[in-house]
Amino acid sequence: MIALKLRFLLVPFFTSVMGEAQYITQDAALMNYIDRRFLSLERRLEKCNQDILDYVEEFRDFTKMIMSRLAGLSTYETELKSEVENLLTRVERAQRDIDYFGSLTDSNTCVEIDEDLVKQQLFEEAEENRKLKLMLNASCDYMLAGIKSLKIVKKTGEIHGSWMKDPGKKHAKIYLLSGSVNNVIWEFENILTFMESNHTQKARRVTLPLPWKGTGHTIYQGFLFYHRYGSLNEIIKYNIQKRNVSDQMLLPGAGRIPAYQLSPATKIDLAIDEQGLWAIHAEPDTGGNIVITKINHMTMAVENTWDTSCSSKDAEAAFMVCNILYVVYNVPSGGTSRIQCVYDVVGAVNTYEIPVLHFPKRQGSHSTIHYNPKEKQLFAWGDGYQIIYKLQTIQKV
Repeated sequence: MIALKLRFLLVPFFTSVMGEAQYITQDAALMNYIDRRFLSLERRLEKCNQDILDYVEEFRDFTKMIMSRLAGLSTYETELKSEVENLLTRVERAQRDIDYFGSLTDSNTCVEIDEDLVKQQLFEEAEENRKLKLMLNASCDYMLAGIKSLKIVKKTGEIHGSWMKDPGKKHAKIYLLSGSVNNVIWEFENILTFMESNHTQKARRVTLPLPWKGTGHTIYQGFLFYHRYGSLNEIIKYNIQKRNVSDQMLLPGAGRIPAYQLSPATKIDLAIDEQGLWAIHAEPDTGGNIVITKINHMTMAVENTWDTSCSSKDAEAAFMVCNILYVVYNVPSGGTSRIQCVYDVVGAVNTYEIPVLHFPKRQGSHSTIHYNPKEKQLFAWGDGYQIIYKLQTIQKV
């Protein structure tokens, strides 16, 4: 009987205990589920945050790229505009040449030739040449009689190069162009600054968009005129202050052989005298003799051309003084430079009677010789030295 009562008492107790255990198990499962959900949410939030950081970084990189591209497009637009303007100028010049050749072709188709018209054309050409000679001879009545002295200004060490002043400007700036292929001009305030040992520290560096070839470049009225590297006979007119290409031209017949046998890198030598810009070069069609071309430095158009009797063989340089070409000769190993061929484009001087003129007090060779009509001096580059030669002149007879 007692056992039966005890049984009835234990049944509710165990039932109550089992119910509580079941609730505890359910609560634990619920907590585990909630924990897993929070962990999943945290992971997703972390991934979302990382994605946002990645997107922000990607956007920044994209922004930088866009800004860089826009800046490049602005620069390209300026360059393209300049190139288009130059191209239009060259197209106009080419069109004039085409029209000229077309007129020649049309005239050749005529069977009958008007002799009076031919005479008139010959008369007009002769009159043009006469006027040109008068114009060239009007302001030049002297010629070179000798080279009095030399002054070695500096030694930069480069075998080939050019240095000069701008005779068309009042300033005393010195320009240095080192090497036979380069695209850097060094501009110095004066010759004293140039003579300092570490000269490039106080110089303005000007980088050309197109490199030069040879050492025959020249500077006149703020423009650099030079033979473009990689071209046969293209001459570039470069504005030094604005730093852009102002004009271009092709020099007919030039560029096939060196202007001087002893300076093979120079195919076209550009020179300045009292009358402006000249081009000195040699042609196979003339047997290697030197040809002179007068160029209008404003329009970059050829005004006239003269075939000279001066050979390019054993020549190392040349320069113009008052419409007269002076060709400098030497030996391949380097010796005493001498002027032994002279050509007057207006025929006012009997050049065959001019004695040989020797350069004083030095043995060696010249990479280039430039005449400065403002100072009546030669700026020469010889064996790495920058030299000034003072000239002696006399009246033309």
